[in-house]
Amino acid sequence: MTDIIDKASENEVAFLAEALYKATKSSEYQGESNYECDDCGEPIPEARRQAVPGCTRCVFCQEYFEHGYP
Repeated sequence: MTDIIDKASENEVAFLAEALYKATKSSEYQGESNYECDDCGEPIPEARRQAVPGCTRCVFCQEYFEHGYP
């Protein structure tokens, strides 16, 4: 059974991975959003691209990444 410390550690790893990933993307420094999701390749809707400048994932993949699903 996973306790709260394990979950916090998993979240820390996920946030660090995201920060490192964003730091290596040149488009992140310009605040430009991708037209396609980096993970699944599906188009990112214009509304999301406007609402979240610099986004690199669709909503589904971003939720998947943030929750750390295997």
